[in-house]
Amino acid sequence: MVARKASHAGSWYSSSASELGRQLEGWLAAADPTHSPARAIIAPHAGYSFCGSCAGHAYKQINPHTVRRIFILGPSHHVHLPGCALSEMSKYETPFYDLNIDTAIYEELMATGEFDKMTRKVDEDEHSIEMHLPYIAKVMQESKDPFTIIPVLVGALNSHNEQKYGQIFSRYLSDPNNLFIISSDFCHWGRRFHYVHYDEQCGDIHQSIEALDRQGMAVIEKLDSKGFTQYLKKFGNTICGRHPIGVFLNAVSCLENGHKPSLRFLNYDQSSHCKTFNDSSVSYAAASLVVPG
Repeated sequence: MVARKASHAGSWYSSSASELGRQLEGWLAAADPTHSPARAIIAPHAGYSFCGSCAGHAYKQINPHTVRRIFILGPSHHVHLPGCALSEMSKYETPFYDLNIDTAIYEELMATGEFDKMTRKVDEDEHSIEMHLPYIAKVMQESKDPFTIIPVLVGALNSHNEQKYGQIFSRYLSDPNNLFIISSDFCHWGRRFHYVHYDEQCGDIHQSIEALDRQGMAVIEKLDSKGFTQYLKKFGNTICGRHPIGVFLNAVSCLENGHKPSLRFLNYDQSSHCKTFNDSSVSYAAASLVVPG
């Protein structure tokens, strides 16, 4: 079996299983299962020193005893990708234990003709999927049954393609044994990100950033895919996982009418509080989708 190396271990998060375990346990202990069991979560993918605490609020909503398959939708940061791509690996390494890729689901997705394969280099360079693997491994340690992962790299999709992939994933989202992890940070603010939107009526710059993010979060809570697209067009907010979120919102909209999904944001944070145009920050948010019945 070909394994993807945990290429960001030792830099973006600890490569020590014992140290990493203590950190994750602390963040999970500080969160409450207020919107669970999650059928899907939205969680950040920055270094754990920045977003580990925020992500814990999303991962706390997972019931490991019912989850058998975990879909991870992460945005492509380094290569242009017009569609979505799957891994060529058979398992992903973590400091805890290896996570096996679901080859049967991969075959089903490839059979649609809508997925490419990413090279090992692209796979290991990308952090948006990897940053969720230690949390998955930790939370799923409680599971008494084996589980698999389905990592999906999401490219720069237009609205039509977000709908298309949403339709593909909707039947998997409807299965209560499946969990979707939507990987996204929120506003990347500052000159180095080429984004300096500022509404002075909100107060300091960091307060303006939060107001902007929360406006987008409110649209996502309404599960409004078209509204989210309009929000992005209006403000240009630099939400790096906007396309995974778009695919996810379209998948939710394709669920049968009997489902009454509910999404709630549980935590929000920023890497720093910007007060001048020389500052920069990245925002993080954690959300959970519950599908009753």
